[in-house]
Amino acid sequence: MSRLKGFPDNGELVVCSVTNVKSFGAFVTLDEYDNKEGFIHVRDIASGWVKYIRDFIREGQKVVCKVLGVDSSKGHIDLSLKSVNDHQKREKIQQWKNEKKAEKLVEIIAERLSISVDDAFDQFANELTEEYETLYGAFEAIAANPDELRDEYEGEWVETFIEVASENVTLPFVEIDGILEMRSLEPDGVEDIRKALQAGLEAADGAEVSITCVGSPKYRIVITAEEYKTAEDVMKKVSNAAIKSLTKSGGEAVLKRESK
Repeated sequence: MSRLKGFPDNGELVVCSVTNVKSFGAFVTLDEYDNKEGFIHVRDIASGWVKYIRDFIREGQKVVCKVLGVDSSKGHIDLSLKSVNDHQKREKIQQWKNEKKAEKLVEIIAERLSISVDDAFDQFANELTEEYETLYGAFEAIAANPDELRDEYEGEWVETFIEVASENVTLPFVEIDGILEMRSLEPDGVEDIRKALQAGLEAADGAEVSITCVGSPKYRIVITAEEYKTAEDVMKKVSNAAIKSLTKSGGEAVLKRESK
């Protein structure tokens, strides 16, 4: 069930279903735009000469295309398959899958509220899609911070939306790590290092942090957070606290980040 009306914009990436392949190009329907028909000319199928078009595209296939041009008066949508790289394809397919999942979640909400799916979109889903850029983005944001919805909206649907989001959305996270090299020649050096590591953990202030020994004098710090900036901020607090503690007691410590 597609909820996007009208036509896509030039340069937009769209998910398409291939319906008919000819020697001169391929006809497709746009999954996200009410199955409007689009066309990929053979010159836009692949880079270089295309001898057998079905070596690159076939009926029933899902493809990601770039919109080259739109004539809404004639209903023409020109597309390019060759202009989409593998990374863009993976990202777009994942986004499309997420939006399909989000639409299913709206159906669940509508059922629990005993309203139609169209009414659910009219009451809140369309507005949330505009506010959060994608419908699935709204579910993710509310799963992470339910009070955000309570503060901004009113209605019977609010608590049901929060309930469905928390039941069905797994929040994304990032993980970063670093190696903390710690040395101390003091009589109580081992204890000083232990205290320094504990100081680092305390500085995390509730964030998800683990520190493990990977062979003296190296200790791996792993930070898990919702986004890179948050993870980096926690890494800085943890490592600085540990380094400061050990340095104060006569030892040495340095954080080394491994290149990826």
